[in-house]
Amino acid sequence: MPGTTQVIDIAGLRKQYGGLRPLRLNALAVAPGERVTVRGLDAEAAEMLMLIITGASLPDEGVVRIAGRDTRAIATDTDWLASLDVFGMVTARAVLLDSLALEANLALPLTLSVDPIPPDVRGVVTALALEAGLDVAALSRQVSTLSEADRVRVHLARALALDPQVLLLEHPTARLTPDEASAFGRQLSEIGDRRKLAWLALSDDGAFAAAAGGRRCELIPASGEIREKAKRAWGRLW
Repeated sequence: MPGTTQVIDIAGLRKQYGGLRPLRLNALAVAPGERVTVRGLDAEAAEMLMLIITGASLPDEGVVRIAGRDTRAIATDTDWLASLDVFGMVTARAVLLDSLALEANLALPLTLSVDPIPPDVRGVVTALALEAGLDVAALSRQVSTLSEADRVRVHLARALALDPQVLLLEHPTARLTPDEASAFGRQLSEIGDRRKLAWLALSDDGAFAAAAGGRRCELIPASGEIREKAKRAWGRLW
C-alpha cells in the first residue's frame, strides 16, 4: 500500500540455522490491518522466522523492519521488550501452566496477582475468553483438562490481551482436525474484522487458510521467492 508504513517489512532475508539450507525470504510485507498466510515453512523454519521478526534473532543478510523500525536498531534488552508490544503470538511454544485454572492463565499477561485475580482483571479475562471462543463457564477448570482446540484459543486470547498491532501465528492448527481448524480460522477472521488487526500466519493448513481469509502465499524455500496465487488458483495451491 503506497504511503503506508508496513507493520512487517522483510527484504533480502538470509539466515543460517539448524536446517539443511538457510532460511531465505526475498520480500514480504504486511500492511496495517492486512491478513497474510504463508505456507512452505516447516516447524523449524517457522520458529526461526518468528524469532527474526520479533527481534530475538537477527538475519545474516537483509533487513527486517517492524512498524518502520529496523530490528538491528534495537540496542538494549529493555528496548527489545518494549518492541514486543507490537505483537501477539499464537504458538504452541508459549508456555501454558497446566496446573492453573484457565482464568489464571488468561490473566498472566495482565497481572502476576492470579490468586485471587483482581476484579478489574477478571472482567478483562472474561471478555478475552468470549472473544476467543472459550466457554466462560470453564474458566475455573485446569488448563490440563482442555481440548487441543481450546488450548489454541487460550493462546489466541493471551495474544490479544495487550491489544497488539499484529498477530503472529506459528502453525496454530497443527494439532487440530480440519473442522476445528476451519472454526478457528473463522473466529480469527471475525476478530480481525472487529479489531482491524493485521496478522501473519505460517501454516500449511488449507482448511484454516480458507476460513481465515486474507492473502495466501507460498514460500519457495530454495529461492526465497514468495508466490501469491490468484483467487481462482487458491484451491489448487492449498
